[in-house]
Amino acid sequence: MNINRINSNNRLSGAVTFGDLVFLSGQVPGDCPDVTGQTVEVLAKIDVLLAKADSDKNHLLNATIYLKDIGRDFAAMNEVWSQWLSPGQAPTRTTLQAQLARPEVLVEIAVIATRR
Repeated sequence: MNINRINSNNRLSGAVTFGDLVFLSGQVPGDCPDVTGQTVEVLAKIDVLLAKADSDKNHLLNATIYLKDIGRDFAAMNEVWSQWLSPGQAPTRTTLQAQLARPEVLVEIAVIATRR
């Protein structure tokens, strides 16, 4: 089977496909100041990468969500996440608090999916 790397640079690939599996690196937002807007931005990036890998959110198997402050931001992030998912298509998921790469980043999401 071939390994296909999407949006690659010297450090990482935005996505990697192997057979029917699609692995996305953790996606971070642009410059939106709140977790609601940041989650919208991150999910839009995920949609684009999944499409490049011949997949979509209805083919998610797993998601790992990192929040800078889980106590403050979990409910707002979860509201955006729930609206984004198609009914009946929720993947397995882990949500945890973490110190993220830049101080202004409040949410990072990594997913694994299958191709369509």
